[in-house]
Amino acid sequence: MGSQPNDSVGRPVEARWCAVTGSRGFMARHLVAALLRSGEWCVRVTDLAPTVMLGSGEIEGLLGDALRDGRAVYSSANVCNLDQLTKAFEGVDVVFHTAAADPSKNDLQLHYKVNVEGTKNVIDACKICKVKRLIYTSSSAVVFNGVHGLFNVNESMPYPDKFPDAYAQTKAEAEKLVLKANGTNELLTCSIRPASIFGPGDILVPTLDCYGRKMFIIGDGQNCDDFVYVENVVHGHLCAEKTLSTQDGAKTSGGKAYFITNMEPINMWDFLYMVQEELGYKRSFKIRIPLLVIVPVSYVVEWGYKVLYHFGMRQPQMITAARIKYSTLNRTFSCNKAVEELGYRPVVSLKDGMKIAVYWYIRLRDADYLEQKSHVLDENSLFNCNTVRASGRGVGYQSSGGFKCVVGLAED
Repeated sequence: MGSQPNDSVGRPVEARWCAVTGSRGFMARHLVAALLRSGEWCVRVTDLAPTVMLGSGEIEGLLGDALRDGRAVYSSANVCNLDQLTKAFEGVDVVFHTAAADPSKNDLQLHYKVNVEGTKNVIDACKICKVKRLIYTSSSAVVFNGVHGLFNVNESMPYPDKFPDAYAQTKAEAEKLVLKANGTNELLTCSIRPASIFGPGDILVPTLDCYGRKMFIIGDGQNCDDFVYVENVVHGHLCAEKTLSTQDGAKTSGGKAYFITNMEPINMWDFLYMVQEELGYKRSFKIRIPLLVIVPVSYVVEWGYKVLYHFGMRQPQMITAARIKYSTLNRTFSCNKAVEELGYRPVVSLKDGMKIAVYWYIRLRDADYLEQKSHVLDENSLFNCNTVRASGRGVGYQSSGGFKCVVGLAED
């Protein structure tokens, strides 16, 4: 399986292996990096692609080094294929199951296949391979019905009868399977329910950058949300694994779910505007769109998709009934249970996390711009290479490539 890790004085220690499903996803990349940085784990990097495709920063970064020296091994596996999962989990002690269908696609058939049937396969593969602990990445949406707001709710909140979208519905069904599996075939399970995740590599910051100054407030703008920095979500997963590894912790936390947030609930729109201001967009006024206006529009858009998708219309993602519910109702959660039972505490504050996320996004965005510009210049060099080199543009291209490698390290 690869080389063994060393302890603090360089002596070899017995390798402990874990597997991360969906490991090339946003949060999972950070989780893989944290596991490797800890020096306690070798990681089976598991995802759909037949081979791992590393970004320029990853090739010479932490993951690239680990793949070369054997501390990490890539395993192609579809969660819908039990045989592939069984092969991927062979010899591992712990599985972090993060793989899920794209939440922006409200396709019940797709979500059920990946989130529910896929999770059942993960559980079965864990039992076959005698995996000791399974940590499931769930969602705070599993208790949200899209009708009533949630304010500082805890894990006693029951699953609703109806959900706003396929993602929430199937994540809840999958979570039930994971928690029910606790104690079977000596498998211990735990579910982590992150709030709205953000950080380097997310889609929140680039989306807000695309909107620039053109973002509108939907509804009265008074709803609060719980955002959580990605490294805090990773920390929550590691706390859960560590807790389950002890006899007392297994009794306390086995078969339970835990909300993970930054423990800093905030008006959702204030946070989004704070991100945009960090991006450099200033506003002197805010424009609100009443629900009486936007809700009928969302129904028309979704109806139009049902009629026109055969002709190539893309599924709407922003102006949908579900998205409006997520954007206009309170959704805040208590982390007291995670603090008391898992020893969880946020390691990065909301403000610091926001600044880090924007900083890395701007560096990546500017590096991409420089690279695109350099490619144009490089094409010109086909006609006049001597001119380009004399002007120093060739050096600029080299610098752009090097700069992107530095930025890419954040993706680890």
